[in-house]
Amino acid sequence: MTAQSSAPPVRRPLRWLVALVVLLLIIAAGWFLSHKTGGRRPFPNMDMPTPVQVGAATTGDVPVTLTALGTVTANASVTVTSRIDGHLQAVYFTEGQYVQKGQLLAQLDTRAYQAEVVQYQGTLAQSQAQLVSARQTLDRYERLFAKDSLARQDLDTQRSTVQQYEGAVQAAQGQIQAAQLNIQYGRITAPVSGYAGLRLVDPGNVVHASDTTGIVTITQTHPIAVKFSIPQANLKSILGPLRQGKTLPVQALEQQGTQTIASGKLMFISNEVDSTTGSVQLKALFDNNDDALYPNQFVNVRLQVDTLRQAVLVPASSVQQSDSGKYVFVVNADNTVRRQVVSTGPVTDDGRIVISTGVNAGDQVVTQGIDSLTNGSKVKLVKAQQVDASELENAPQHRMHMGPPGR
Repeated sequence: MTAQSSAPPVRRPLRWLVALVVLLLIIAAGWFLSHKTGGRRPFPNMDMPTPVQVGAATTGDVPVTLTALGTVTANASVTVTSRIDGHLQAVYFTEGQYVQKGQLLAQLDTRAYQAEVVQYQGTLAQSQAQLVSARQTLDRYERLFAKDSLARQDLDTQRSTVQQYEGAVQAAQGQIQAAQLNIQYGRITAPVSGYAGLRLVDPGNVVHASDTTGIVTITQTHPIAVKFSIPQANLKSILGPLRQGKTLPVQALEQQGTQTIASGKLMFISNEVDSTTGSVQLKALFDNNDDALYPNQFVNVRLQVDTLRQAVLVPASSVQQSDSGKYVFVVNADNTVRRQVVSTGPVTDDGRIVISTGVNAGDQVVTQGIDSLTNGSKVKLVKAQQVDASELENAPQHRMHMGPPGR
């Protein structure tokens, strides 16, 4: 019996294997195209212009600022104490009251010092009478000595007596002035203008000059200060203008950093760098006439150190970031775009950013629709209300990092 060939059974599994490989390749190609285009059609019309929104590059003066966290402190905080010992008769302020410098706050019993004034005035009158008598005697001794009728020793003794009584008169006058000063110290007045704190001593108590607690503490808030620190790397930008006598404006903002509370100026910079933090402490002064700032309040501080004159500004939304740096899409005259590498500066409060290099004033830069662009893409300039879903769906889709940067 002749053996039959086994070729047909071998070719059939081979055909199935080839078909399986082709099917897998088709599935893989479909998955790749689907993910590559983000679910969009894989073969768009490359000649169709992409609808974009643009903004013009303008020029303007831009302040260069430093920001920091600051603490509001009273410009002066004074604990009012008594300079003499005495009975506290009355208090003429209420807690939390705004008092003016020189305003009467409290009154002490000064009758003991008034009695001392009377006593010293009597001593002064006695010393003055003795001085008058001593001077009259000295005049007689000088005439007798001139006639050689008196010894030199007696004349010198009388002169010493006159000087002794002159000293007694001066001592009595000093005692009177000291007693009168103590009487004035019995009227306790405000050393600065500010808000009175809690009353620390009630009327009826005896206060002493050695007391450390005082009667009340007054905090000066007009003006008021804000202390803050900056890194030592920014020291040069501040020292230069200050040494030249320039005034650096400072703004205090609320905790969110969006609303300005008060405006002032830089008044003080520390004479050394804090070695533990690598920062320098500064102090700004604010008029605070509206009491917007309060002692120990936390605020955001914005210090203006310079101004960029006629800087080129573009909308911040037009600036993109890639591995090679920042760039924008500039619209050419033929409605194509070029990918332009730029260097940026500060951001303004109205959402614009300074362009140091790469864009000129008057250039138009793309602000919306950037994801669909690459270098040389055709664009159609539209306004926000003119963009519809169909235009965006039919627009060519490109990854924004593709294409070499143009110049």
